Amino acid sequence: MSDWIQKCPAAAQDYVAGRRLDEVECIVPDMAGVARGKAMPASKFAHQTHFYLPNSIFLQTITGEWTDNPMGAFTEPDMVLEPDYSTATAAPWTADWTLQVIHDVKDQSGALVPIAPRNVLKRVVELYRKEGWTPIVAPEMEFFLVARNTDPNQPIIPPIGRTGRRAAAKQAYSMSAVDEYGKVIDDIYDYAELQGFEIDGILQEGGAGQIEINLAHGDPVALADQIFFFKRLIREAALRHECFATFMAKPIEGEPGSAMHIHQSVIDDEGRNIFSDSEGRETQDFLHCIGGLQRHLPSVIALLAPYVNSYRRYIPDFAAPINLEWGRDNRTTGLRVPISGPEARRIENRLGGMDTNPYLGFAATLACAYLGLKEQQMPRPEYLGDAYTGTDELPANLGDALDLFSANEAIQDILGSEFCTVYEAVKRNEYKEFLQVISPWEREHLLLNV
Repeated sequence: MSDWIQKCPAAAQDYVAGRRLDEVECIVPDMAGVARGKAMPASKFAHQTHFYLPNSIFLQTITGEWTDNPMGAFTEPDMVLEPDYSTATAAPWTADWTLQVIHDVKDQSGALVPIAPRNVLKRVVELYRKEGWTPIVAPEMEFFLVARNTDPNQPIIPPIGRTGRRAAAKQAYSMSAVDEYGKVIDDIYDYAELQGFEIDGILQEGGAGQIEINLAHGDPVALADQIFFFKRLIREAALRHECFATFMAKPIEGEPGSAMHIHQSVIDDEGRNIFSDSEGRETQDFLHCIGGLQRHLPSVIALLAPYVNSYRRYIPDFAAPINLEWGRDNRTTGLRVPISGPEARRIENRLGGMDTNPYLGFAATLACAYLGLKEQQMPRPEYLGDAYTGTDELPANLGDALDLFSANEAIQDILGSEFCTVYEAVKRNEYKEFLQVISPWEREHLLLNV
């Protein structure tokens, strides 16, 4: 076994044990959370300590266009990519024996590149650690299985299940609904096991063909890595069974959107949850985190809802909170405190969409909570009723969200001004591209009527 293989997690070592490893995929998550990089023969990877990619990979929009570099001339200097062997995991859907390895992104002097999303999350986690705190997250991933869609002009429809009928909506928590596409679920479980990932649970959500996967709590960077890998493995499992998996926030008209709820807590140097005191009661730190989230979340919605489609999820009566209220075991609030024992007391941020880059989604919500701790920001009183009937408190579109993002100096300082400048430039470019598209709704209702 190669020396570098011995640095990899046990699941990766088990996957290649007794076999000839053919290929290694050297990857980094870009601004959208898409894998960029190169594949190379395993024999070459074994003798290569690093490789290079231009920094322009972080200036590319979701449509493939290039944003002008707001930080200076567009010279595309090379970044140095070094393997993080702790991320090595199988790619079991490939024809050859292949491992994927996420790489650390550094500049040519050895410093972490500040505009790389994974480095942004590391920066936020380090701020916690300097205070003697360790942030803990537990994500929920919602997504749709849909029929293959090869014509973007056609609407998305649910897939055909094993009964020969299309998946039905309004079947939340139905085991029969999950069984409709059981073969896809089986492959998701098999791939996850081969990759060494722990699934906490799978359930049917409220939309037609909508599934939720919960992951166990843990380190934010490690879990963001898992979601990054999970999106790919879920897509590959779906393709094996003649359907697509989509993480769009709102893929089907009339159906609920897909969220990435983020449960978060903080432990101290002695491993105690700072949200609970020695008697098991809620602490001031717990309230301060909620206060920070209420105050600063509007400024990071551009990260939690990063595309024009994201804002189609923020509409009343579709199970997506559009408020900043908080409540105990109240799913109508944007910030929910789930039922738990004192050691597991946590805050669930329900505002993020599944289309968010997981590194940036975690960085955003942790930044808001961190500011609450530092500013000792107290929250509004707990909301005891149906918060869906309250006032909308979130930006209505990507343009408004970016305005709030650029105006919050505290958030810019925590995430890094260079990253924020580049992110805003990329997103404004995407928004400008979208505004040039004429939709079927406009042609149907405006062409002959106005």
